Amino acid sequence: MPLSPSDLVEVKWVPGKGRGVFATQQIRRNTLIERVPVLVVPAGEILDDEADTALAHYVFEWGENTVAVALGYGSLYNHSYSPNARYDDEGRQTKCYYAVRDIAPGEEITINYNGESDAKDPVWFDVIEGETQKKPTRKTSTVNGRKVRNSRKRRSTRSNRA
Repeated sequence: MPLSPSDLVEVKWVPGKGRGVFATQQIRRNTLIERVPVLVVPAGEILDDEADTALAHYVFEWGENTVAVALGYGSLYNHSYSPNARYDDEGRQTKCYYAVRDIAPGEEITINYNGESDAKDPVWFDVIEGETQKKPTRKTSTVNGRKVRNSRKRRSTRSNRA
């Protein structure tokens, strides 16, 4: 399936978080926001026990001892325990982001790094939800000794999404 850039999103700076992905127009629930290719690499090439590599903050767990960098804006969606989007792995090296509720123009689009929209497992950093911070009490997935986002290995059975 061909992959094309999405005109539904743009990247902006978010105080306290860094970059984030925002809606450029109204996005209805269940709409495909973005379909992106991923680069799957051995975890040791990005996750280094001795150094904090730049890409280590942008990878998803992807099978045993491998991680994936989502291209497009895929690795720039910020985490929320009350996300307005979710991600699914579709095909061998594609990740898709879908709205879980209606999203207003200008609203930040967030995902739950635990892989499931309603998962409340702590992540490896201080979470900023609106104006408050929540401190984690334990870590999430570990690949080569480094904490990474979980990758949901559920494949969508819907073929009518564009």
